[in-house]
This record gives sequence, C-alpha cells and structure tokens, in this order.
Amino acid sequence: MKELGVFCGSEQAKFTSQTVSERIRCLKRIISKRKVNAIIGKDNPDRRKCSKCPATMMVWFTIALGLFGDDSYRQVFKSLHRFAKNATPTRSALTLARAKLGIPVLAEVYRSVVKCLCNETTRGAFYRGLRLVAVDGFVLDLPDSEANCRAFGKPKNGSSLGAFPQLRIVALCEVGSHVFFEFLAKPIRCGEVTLAKHVYRSLPAGSLLTFDIGFFATELVKIVLERKSHFLGRAKVSRILKPIETLRDGSYLAKIYDTDYERIHDRNGTTIRVIEYTLDDPQRVGHNEVHRLVTSMLDPLEHPATVLIELYHERWEEEIAIDEIKTHARTAATLRSQSPAGVIQEVYGLLTAHFVVRKTMFDAASQATVAPRRISFTGALKILRVRLPEAPRSDRGIKQWHDNLIAEISEEVLPERRNRINPRVIKKTQSKWPKARPEHRKLPKLEKKFPDAVKVLI
Repeated sequence: MKELGVFCGSEQAKFTSQTVSERIRCLKRIISKRKVNAIIGKDNPDRRKCSKCPATMMVWFTIALGLFGDDSYRQVFKSLHRFAKNATPTRSALTLARAKLGIPVLAEVYRSVVKCLCNETTRGAFYRGLRLVAVDGFVLDLPDSEANCRAFGKPKNGSSLGAFPQLRIVALCEVGSHVFFEFLAKPIRCGEVTLAKHVYRSLPAGSLLTFDIGFFATELVKIVLERKSHFLGRAKVSRILKPIETLRDGSYLAKIYDTDYERIHDRNGTTIRVIEYTLDDPQRVGHNEVHRLVTSMLDPLEHPATVLIELYHERWEEEIAIDEIKTHARTAATLRSQSPAGVIQEVYGLLTAHFVVRKTMFDAASQATVAPRRISFTGALKILRVRLPEAPRSDRGIKQWHDNLIAEISEEVLPERRNRINPRVIKKTQSKWPKARPEHRKLPKLEKKFPDAVKVLI
C-alpha cells in the first residue's frame, strides 16, 4: 500500500491532466461517462472524490486493453490520450491503478452496458417471435504465474499438465448480433454444465436457446422452460429416448427424467421432441452418420423438422463470436494479468470491449440495411483502432466523428457465405524443446555478465 500511495502522489498530475481529453470518451454513446462515474461512486463513495486515483480513466483503460489487444500498457494509454510531454505513466503505475480499481466496478459496467441489441426486424435474429440465443463454453490461456496456477489450475491430459493455467467461460450469445450478454468465468476444473446452471438464470423470456451436445441435461432443460423459453440442441445418439408418439414428419415425442429410477417408473418426465437425420452428401463431415436433435417445440406443423435442422446450425454464430475474441481481438498466447483478480477484471474489460465493437457494427449494419453478421468484425475493429486517435476535442466534432465512423464501418460488408465446410482437425507440430516446469520459474539472478562468463578453450 505504501507503493500505491507513492504512485498516487507522483503520477497524479500525469493522469488528471489527461482525463479531459480522453479519446475514448468519443464512445460515450455506448458507455456514458455519467454512468461510469455513478458506478464508481456506488462501489466506493470516497473513491470518486480522490483526485489521486482517477478511477474513471482506469475503467476506460481496462476496456481499451480489449480493443488494443496486442499493444503494451503504455501504448494503449497513448492511444487514448493526446500527446503531452512526460505525461505517459509507467507500466507499473498503470498496473497498480488497475489493482486499486478492482473487479466490482468493471463487473457493474459490463452488467449495465452490455445487452441484447436485436429486435424482430433484425435479420437472422428471431424465429417466429423467439429471440435466437446460443450457449457455449471456451477457455482462455493465462500467464503462467504461481497465483494463476493456484487459482485456476492447468488442464490435465492423463498424467501431464498443460502449458498454461486456463480459465473456463460459459456464455450466452445473441445470435443476431454476436453479443455476449451474460457469462460466468471459473477455474478450468469446473464443468460447462455446472456453469450453465447459473448462466441460464439470465436467459431472456421468449428466447430460443440453441446448444451443443454437452449442454443437454434435464436440469438445464427445466431451467430453460422455467424462463418461458424454448430450446433446440443436439443430443447423443446413445442416450435412451424412448418414442411415445411418432409425428407426421418423422420426428417423435419422448420423455427425459432426472434419474434412471424415474425413467424406469415413468415419473416426473418432461416431454420433448426428437429429430433424427443423416447427410447424404459424401463431401460433408458426418456423412451417413445419425444426428439427433431435441427441442421443446412439439408441433410438427408449426415447426417442421427440416426447418429446425437448418435452424440449429445458427448455433455456430457463437463459435464465430468466440473466434472474434480469441483470434481477432488479440493474438497473444495468453491474457496479460499475472493475478487472479486481474484476470477476472481483464475478462470483464475484454467482453465489454467486444460489445463496443459489436454495437458500432450493429449501427453500421442498420445504416447499410444488412444483417449485423454481414459486417466484418476484423474490418470494424481495425477502423476503430485507426480512427480513435483521430477523435476531436469538441462535442460537436465528436458527433461528426461518430457519424463518419459508422459510415466507414457500414462499407465493410461481407459477401454472402459460401456453401462450404471444413473438417474439424488441427495440424500442429510438436516442439523439440523440453516442457516448461515449475522449477524453471524465478531463476536466480546471474552473478556474472556474459563477457565475464566466457572462457576460451585452448
């Protein structure tokens, strides 16, 4: 804390002199400064009054770490502020300021700002009045610090551990906009179904939730129905689903149960509809294999099997959204934070930054009269990175800057997706180097310089 106090005193002028000209305030239409200040005051009423700790700027900075995923701390700061001599804080000063900001402020900013964007007029966002939502899980590699290893753990493969500690995230994604409007992050040892039980509580009423094979559990299905929503997902062919009525389109009704005992005695069952199909195209993955879908939409006339089979594949929009975060927004092997609290804070900032990009893309799609998924995420992100440093000072100039930004992004329209498919395989060469282990951390400092260690052999 003494070091933090020194930081507040020595760096105060550098921070407070720049807050007025923060370039990222040009995005105030998405995240208003008044809302950020209110959240900071709510979290700690005394913090907002402390001129030595500019928490408002650090909120923008943490979000910007997700926008400028490959830049250093100092470079990110420079992207947000105009040049002033000797005004850029050191990396350690920014790190300490992030630590003082904590998790709750970023969490509240995420919860108050990130939301579903689509309405029933948005292309590809609704099915018969139901909002299309997908659920999936993914992992993020973290810096290999002792604190992260203890808190999050490493993945296991038999008797060996993975190279990096990992964080598991299960998120709800609005299919039409690719917005992650709810998520839960836990250590890698926590399973996806366990996380989904909590995430499903935020499912909007009147949704159609699509999920992959690992999320088909009776407990999860009941939560979806309690939320006055429907589901459409994939199920294992080996799971016992005894037909109780065959429908006119070839699908059939069955019941699922919480336990095998209830299934055997037919107690407390939940009726679902099962659709089984195969592919007769030898070029496609899954050719001649049996695929099974389950849904709560029981009427074959209102919801034909062929329509639902095609609709299920809208779930892949979340896979694309995950790729946006893991591949395009950042190319580094791991997140930045060395501490568990910093990791969670960084994830909130990353997903908020993703929403900022997606909101500008949504507005651009409306201007271009195309579906939001037709706007290039990579193109929009690069335009935002380039134009943000050009942001003007005046409010009138900011409005014109924002209008130009939306107009430029609206030109990044992708062509219609091709009829193609790729096998789910990976090609990665094995390294010849030994695996990094705990004993390779914190090596003692070298006592000799390189020239002093050289000994010519005679």
